[in-house]
Amino acid sequence: MENKKHLIALDLDGTLLTDKKEISWHTREMVLQAMLEGHVVVIATGRPHRASIDYYHNLGLNTPMVNFNGALVHHPNDNKWEALHNPMPLTTAKKIIDVCYDLDVKNILAEVRDDVYLDEYDEQIIDIFQEGGQDTPFRIGKVKNQLDTDPTSVLIHPKEDHIYTLRNHLDDYHAELIEHRKWGAPWNIIEIVKKGINKAVGLQKIAHYFNIPQNRIIAFGDEDNDLEMIDYAGVGVAMGNAIPELKTVSKHITKTNEEDGIGLFLEEYLNLKKKSF
Repeated sequence: MENKKHLIALDLDGTLLTDKKEISWHTREMVLQAMLEGHVVVIATGRPHRASIDYYHNLGLNTPMVNFNGALVHHPNDNKWEALHNPMPLTTAKKIIDVCYDLDVKNILAEVRDDVYLDEYDEQIIDIFQEGGQDTPFRIGKVKNQLDTDPTSVLIHPKEDHIYTLRNHLDDYHAELIEHRKWGAPWNIIEIVKKGINKAVGLQKIAHYFNIPQNRIIAFGDEDNDLEMIDYAGVGVAMGNAIPELKTVSKHITKTNEEDGIGLFLEEYLNLKKKSF
């Protein structure tokens, strides 16, 4: 008998989450109903594990999770599940950090899974990474001197007038080794991971694990770190608040994250029956 279940991939910020970083009642109800009807739901986010796990538990998930835009694919509840961790080379990270020092960027942050290296103390950045009350293990001080292993990701907070200069430099000198994306407003943060790493890589591994074909993958996103995932998914869905580039590659466009975009799409596309949870 042909397997009719779908794999549903949910980006977090600007997609599953409202602007208040909450999951709306209707969207949560439809996601839970999809799971009840046999569909597989996963989180695919640029966030690290520690900043995603509360939402994972909120939905009662027991599936693998894509973190760091695909640089880490793991199963929070199953240590025997073969995790995929693809950090960038330390030598490359340090060359990029040197350029950042030359440009006098506002701050540099490196992550090795859930360990965080922060160049300069910044209460706003610390608050972001401790969202939800997580006790993030920060090491504050010159990142170049402290970082001694291949980082999962490097985040740069450049001055406004250096964003294009820095991104052009990354393209010109490091394009063969890294991928870089910019966070959405209000943070002009550039996130860097190893070349060839993106959410679609993680989604492909998970789909293979559950034996779900590409045409039955539903993926939701809103930013440029969702481009490959939305393009790869048989049912790639851009949120109403998504960037224009994402809407161009998507097969569908739903309502915004403030208008139950995920819940409304799943309800109609999968013909879900409303129930109370």
